[in-house]
Amino acid sequence: MKIALCSTYVPFIKGGLRNIVEWLADELKSRGHAVEIIYIPWVDRPDLFIEQYQAVRAIDLRGQADLAICFRPPAYAIRHDNKVVWFIHHFREYYDLWNGPYSAREQNFERCALRETIHRLDSEALGEAKAIYTNSQIVQERLKFFNNLESKVLYPPIKNPERFHLQEIGNAIAYVCRVEHHKRQHLLIEAMAHCRTPVKLIIGGKTGNASYESHLKNLISKYQLENRVSFNNEWITEADKITVLSQCLAAAYLPLDEDSYGYPTLEAAHSLKALISTTDSGGVLEFVKDNHNGFICEPNPKSLAAAIDTLYANKPLAKRMGENAFAQIKEVRIDWQNVCSALIAQTGPC
Repeated sequence: MKIALCSTYVPFIKGGLRNIVEWLADELKSRGHAVEIIYIPWVDRPDLFIEQYQAVRAIDLRGQADLAICFRPPAYAIRHDNKVVWFIHHFREYYDLWNGPYSAREQNFERCALRETIHRLDSEALGEAKAIYTNSQIVQERLKFFNNLESKVLYPPIKNPERFHLQEIGNAIAYVCRVEHHKRQHLLIEAMAHCRTPVKLIIGGKTGNASYESHLKNLISKYQLENRVSFNNEWITEADKITVLSQCLAAAYLPLDEDSYGYPTLEAAHSLKALISTTDSGGVLEFVKDNHNGFICEPNPKSLAAAIDTLYANKPLAKRMGENAFAQIKEVRIDWQNVCSALIAQTGPC
């Protein structure tokens, strides 16, 4: 079968939203399909929004592929008679983040009108799909609330999960992901100041936000944590990530209202490590279960410190929680065979 994988991207930025496309391409090719990835550049500028949206809408793949699978918005505006959407998120600042702390632009008449137009265009384009899948329950709920569209949850796996493994239950908490304010690495640094055990913290990631980098480094200095917190503001290599996760005590992922459980959560689970998250971390809570495969804490340093100290003082508990995290991957069927079968169900067996 000829399958087109369609997504938008921000030039020079590579992350999870490209991974999901490229990893799926590899899996479909291994099953004998001909796959073409179609990336469409997208610039985050309100004055160009409608013009860009119309350009995507003008792309017509009818007759060029047997199936079009669309991801990041607004790739689903592409025209095709057999279109399936694996919906990752909305243009969130015009949806669930509207008028909130992470909406950086003024809510004037022009922006309100643009928001109404985006909702209308999205509902029309998404409504053409033969099937819509979402990467989490929370995204599924947003799609129903804002666009009145039904969907099924299809959790994204990671590439070659067998790379991840358990080496030991060590003495450090690992937080491996992009370093951004809404990922809240600062909460963990502040938690370290409240820990009663000699636990360490490894922050593996990079930020392009100079002020947030300074804030984190100032916190480390303020609490005199230079010997216990590792943060170099560098991208961690895949090999180093695997090593860090294999040797840590537990892994943390504390984003604010995340779209899904996030690859950091799944990578830690494949490494058989206990998981630490917070009550307001959104889709992460679809995987992390309190007192089962980790701890769900209140989003404050003292609550996080208590959970960290508990794991440090009771490593058999940390080991058991890590085993439960690994077992849950199979329980909820986070695997590529399940994904491929679902996405091409409209056109035949995988």
